[in-house]
Amino acid sequence: MKVILLEDVNGLGKKGEIVNAKDGYVRNFLFPKNLAIEATKDNIKKNEEMQKEKEAQKKKEIEEAKVLAEKISNTTLTMKSKASEEGKLFGSITSKDIAMALRDMEKIEIDKRKIELAEPIRNIGHIEVKIKILPQIYGNLNIDVKAL
Repeated sequence: MKVILLEDVNGLGKKGEIVNAKDGYVRNFLFPKNLAIEATKDNIKKNEEMQKEKEAQKKKEIEEAKVLAEKISNTTLTMKSKASEEGKLFGSITSKDIAMALRDMEKIEIDKRKIELAEPIRNIGHIEVKIKILPQIYGNLNIDVKAL
């Protein structure tokens, strides 16, 4: 029997796929647990429309992420902290501090876990930090660290 999967099913397929399954498996497992629906012409048409909507949503997300990456790449963030005369900071600037500064100064909301900082910033100077917006889209944020 041909069915359209409503969720990922191990050993059968992923959500939205049209697959062949044994009648007993479909009647006794997939239908009762709402994991699949019968692949009628109407259901296939609805499934195709949903797939198109998902693709359009994904494209829109990617475009928004590219715009955000461009905005981040064109931004230079100036952060001030107490420092010694040699240029070493008393304390450090972490990804959390960078995320808060972006939110406060530039009105850009970024999760601190998306900021790829190998170790906290401990010196005065210019640093370029990678920010992961989507798995394949990054923005490079320029940070100028200055002494108070």
